[in-house]
Amino acid sequence: MTLPGLGFLVCAAFVVYVLAGYPVLLAIWAAAFPKPISKAFTPRRVSIVVPVRNGAAWMTQKLKSLLGSNYPPELLEIVVVSDGSTDQTDELVSHFPDRRVRLLKLPSGGKAAAVTKGLAAVDSEIVVLTDVRQTFDPDAIRLLVSCFADPSVGVVTGELVIRQGTSQEEFNTGLYWKYEKWIRRNLNKINAMLGATGSIYAIRKELAVAIPPGILLDDVYLPFTAAFRGHRIYFEDAAKAYDLPTSLNSEFWRKVRTQAGVYQIMQRFPALLSPANPRFIHFLSHKLGRLLLPFAMLGALLFSFFLPAPWKLPLLIAQMAFYALALLDPLIPEKNPLKRLSAVIRAFVVLVAAAACALNVFFRPAQQLWKETKVEKSA
Repeated sequence: MTLPGLGFLVCAAFVVYVLAGYPVLLAIWAAAFPKPISKAFTPRRVSIVVPVRNGAAWMTQKLKSLLGSNYPPELLEIVVVSDGSTDQTDELVSHFPDRRVRLLKLPSGGKAAAVTKGLAAVDSEIVVLTDVRQTFDPDAIRLLVSCFADPSVGVVTGELVIRQGTSQEEFNTGLYWKYEKWIRRNLNKINAMLGATGSIYAIRKELAVAIPPGILLDDVYLPFTAAFRGHRIYFEDAAKAYDLPTSLNSEFWRKVRTQAGVYQIMQRFPALLSPANPRFIHFLSHKLGRLLLPFAMLGALLFSFFLPAPWKLPLLIAQMAFYALALLDPLIPEKNPLKRLSAVIRAFVVLVAAAACALNVFFRPAQQLWKETKVEKSA
């Protein structure tokens, strides 16, 4: 076999393994060796911390959603941490007609600082962390708390449900989330979770630590600090939060931030890259594999130019057609049958490109990677 042929096979095999091979093997592993937990609801005092910057458009809806939870009202409090908001966020919270809601105003310092200040401001046994835009199912908090009946559990995350979009682009973003949640469910079954969902997760207060300034993924940093102290991260998919669909552009910037955050996590938790770590194969296959995916795809394309006949031409044509569909997708009408294929390909290419752009975290301040997520409220 020629060197270009070997290089192409290695790159192509890597892409297939990360996208399909590992998830399928993980599903088999999870079915064969599940590790369930015990659940029982015991009322505990819960503090909900909501870090926010300029979230006035969503604040009233968020607070009503949380206060409408099927949970003993006397055991619930909400602390809204305003990270230098310049809209009506502070006014809405400070005048909200419920004493269980309080406002913590901070100068703008980023989400990590806001979460840290919020954690320090509460003393409940369980702290729920959430963002401003997503609404909670009435039973979500009760279901999260029920999982802490198992003493091994230190962090519990719920499921973020993306509501149905009106465009093929929004549909594909939701489709991506379904794929991600399938992987998470299987990781959860074997006690190998690699973080939480930032819009809905809970942690034992005794395990909550200060988050270093500039950390992009509080929902990975805090769970891993608990995991490295011997506690389990558990995914309770019955505890749901709901969000509106986002555009591919917004999802791109979210993906840039989250993938950049993985680089930070590797720096903070180098033991993740040690074979002695029980999460080693999962972190390499799922997290690190995603970071390397764009470079493997680029390598496969470059090696294709040097392949011998008869492989060179068909493989080049196939790859060029793939990327051409991604580029042409914005021009294809929604009702065109080809849109179903081109939109999926474009979404995939854009999200893979985001992983390459995540390298920006080494060249610019991490906070500059935060972009406002835009959604259609009417959705």
